[in-house]
Amino acid sequence: MEAKTLGIATPREPVLSVSARKIKDNAADRHNLILKWESLNDASFTTASNIANLKVSLLSKEKVELESSSPASSEKGEKANLEYDKELEALCEKLQVTLDGLTKIQMKMEKLSSTTKGIFELENYHYREESNRFLLFHTWPTAFFYEIFHRLSSAYKKELLLKHTIGAELAHTADCNLILTYLSMWLHQPYIESGSKLQLESMLLETGHQAL
Repeated sequence: MEAKTLGIATPREPVLSVSARKIKDNAADRHNLILKWESLNDASFTTASNIANLKVSLLSKEKVELESSSPASSEKGEKANLEYDKELEALCEKLQVTLDGLTKIQMKMEKLSSTTKGIFELENYHYREESNRFLLFHTWPTAFFYEIFHRLSSAYKKELLLKHTIGAELAHTADCNLILTYLSMWLHQPYIESGSKLQLESMLLETGHQAL
């Protein structure tokens, strides 16, 4: 007859410390926030493109009107400009809503970075000697998690400031080349490095969200 062992269960996963659990949750939250950012960025690019196209169209019309100015064309142009102003205002308001959404996402990223910094500083307080420290997961020290969180937060903060600047200037720029430059910057997000996605994927692997 086989012996039965009561009250003993082998855990399927190792029990994570409070700090490890928090960092793991932060990694998942960061991933979700970046997905939301990218979705909003794609949607806002369409709006920014519509603003740019409308602005370029108006600049072309103004050039034609200047070359063939007449009372009739001037009156027709004023009516067209009123319609343009209403459409442009609606698009700018729509773009601002997106910017507000991106701002909220960036603020949440800052909060995650701040929380990770707190974990890092707490570890420094308890383990002043490097030899006494232990890894929360596989290979990354806590300091590296904070470094990645801080780097990503800084990049998205700079990108948000750039988008606010573009949003304020796009509808008022009279240079077609500058309009296209603004549009390109909005789409390609120069402050967000191509390696950011790889760093995030590596973090998900390290924390166990994705299988090694």
